[in-house]
Amino acid sequence: MIGDGMPIGANPSFFDLIRDFDRQPDPVRMPGDAPPPGAPHGTTVVALRFRDGVVMAGDRRAVEGYTIADNEMQKVFPADDHSAVGIAGVAGQAIEMVRLFQTELEHYEKVEGEELSLEGKANRLAQMLRGMFPMVMQGLVVVPIYGGFDVRRTEGRIFRYDVIGGRYEESDYAATGSGGMHAKASMKKRWRRGLDRAGALEVAVEALVDAGESDTATAGPDLIRGIFPTVHVITAEGVEEVPDEEVRGAAERILRTREESR
Repeated sequence: MIGDGMPIGANPSFFDLIRDFDRQPDPVRMPGDAPPPGAPHGTTVVALRFRDGVVMAGDRRAVEGYTIADNEMQKVFPADDHSAVGIAGVAGQAIEMVRLFQTELEHYEKVEGEELSLEGKANRLAQMLRGMFPMVMQGLVVVPIYGGFDVRRTEGRIFRYDVIGGRYEESDYAATGSGGMHAKASMKKRWRRGLDRAGALEVAVEALVDAGESDTATAGPDLIRGIFPTVHVITAEGVEEVPDEEVRGAAERILRTREESR
């Protein structure tokens, strides 16, 4: 039995299930305290709608203060067959949240025998963020973007969140992280309704290039070392990770165009 008297396994929420088994209080920190030292932070993630669904991309840099902690961090993860999560914030906490969210969706489908609607998944992620509020008060902040293909409405949809779990749907594009403001300004310039896959990929990569030029915590494509943004395309067929060679091609076209225009 769990805390409310419900038999184990009857609750479709895996998050609630493990929370009922772990009632230990979190260590108390006061608002405004500095975050724990040595906690790498993931930075910029973008998402945009295109003709067939959603493109989500993240740069690869993680930082510890003013120091680069990692140049090959993954920030975009499939959540299930038709959705993905992009993360910004404290890296360890964010990745743990993504893994729990993935398990939560799988657990719900096994218990209920059907998949949650895309909006239901977005709401569930918001609830998980609200449940992590004590961690926010300790400086362990995670701010994700969630996007997917809504099989009921046959269209791509994007949701952004604030640090306390507020959920907001974006009609065209969204960005989060330290370079989010610069990335969103870039997409505002380039995005247009009815983009095809190639066009949407270029808009996403250029947004990260622009963010990397203005934000020290964001890295653009590294052609020399072969490190490129992580990009996922979500359509009715599912979630596909875009190969590095395709991302390289988009980055080279963007940089070549800029060089020619100088």
